Amino acid sequence: MIDLFSGIYSGKKVLLTGDTGFKGSWMSIWLKEMGADVYGYALPPLTNKDNFVSTKLAAKISHTDGDVRDKNNLEKFFNEVKPDVAFHLAAQPLVIESYNHPHYNFETNLMGTVNFFEAVRNCTSVKAAINVTTDKCYQNNEWLWGYRENDAMGGDDPYSASKGCSELITNSYIKSFFSKENTAHVASGRAGNVIGGGDWAENRIIPDMIRGYENGKGTSVRNPQSVRPWQFVLEPVYGYLKLGEKLLTEGKSYSGGWNFGPAAYENYSVGDVVNEVRKLIPDIKIDAPELKEKLHEAGLLKLDITKAVNQLNWKPKLNFKETIEFTIKGYLQELDAKNNIYDCRVEQIKNYCAK
Repeated sequence: MIDLFSGIYSGKKVLLTGDTGFKGSWMSIWLKEMGADVYGYALPPLTNKDNFVSTKLAAKISHTDGDVRDKNNLEKFFNEVKPDVAFHLAAQPLVIESYNHPHYNFETNLMGTVNFFEAVRNCTSVKAAINVTTDKCYQNNEWLWGYRENDAMGGDDPYSASKGCSELITNSYIKSFFSKENTAHVASGRAGNVIGGGDWAENRIIPDMIRGYENGKGTSVRNPQSVRPWQFVLEPVYGYLKLGEKLLTEGKSYSGGWNFGPAAYENYSVGDVVNEVRKLIPDIKIDAPELKEKLHEAGLLKLDITKAVNQLNWKPKLNFKETIEFTIKGYLQELDAKNNIYDCRVEQIKNYCAK
């Protein structure tokens, strides 16, 4: 049983920006398997190894190539599809890339959000809309406790700053346009460091390790002491879908920001991830940590998920060990040419839901 949402998505038109991305492609598969009509709008996949490509998702959902910076084209897509629900996952998702291309980062993550909400505002079919951001939207004070939804937005690096701004934009649209009757119910989802098969982005620890394993090379570990809220990809996707269900059935009382992260006691560093992966793939080679000057990245980052646990009846299904096991299984399935990767992903969704 993979429908944990009371059948709410079956037969619904669901629009996703960023369906070619990591989380967007996993979410599209889950929605498709629950009987939703899935419509995706995104840039083409970056590589032939991306989850969207390896699962042959283009043949299973309605996808349109498009850039969220193109306001007119995005609004045209909305008005052609006439979705019941819309999820905004299209973004520039990498901290280091935001240093390399700050203008593109801000244009995509700020104006992309504005364009999404303008499209929602001008499409009367939309009942619920969710902006997917990140734990890095918070002003990070390196606190030992987790950030709550009403803590200050911020961010020093361009990526984190852009996501803080995306949250401020969301709040502004809720207060200015979506608080009235007969308007869409709007919320945002903030998740931690999301991992899982199908993510081949540069400068992410597990994709880097798997690439090194595949090529017989070592992997340099950046910031091994940094603590992150590690999550298997289906954990936040479960949260976003649960939030969508509540917006559709309960309305504006579920508007606003929501954190989705691991349990408070699940605190693990980059080094812990490396050690857990090596238990599953002993042949992985790790080089000495990089000694070159590093770009700023947060050291300690935790989310308080009390609100989602108590009000959405959502909670993480996997502990840290299971999170790494699910993730590595997904990659190893990809490395075996005999596998049908779409079927493998559906199997993981079923196994996840059964937890």
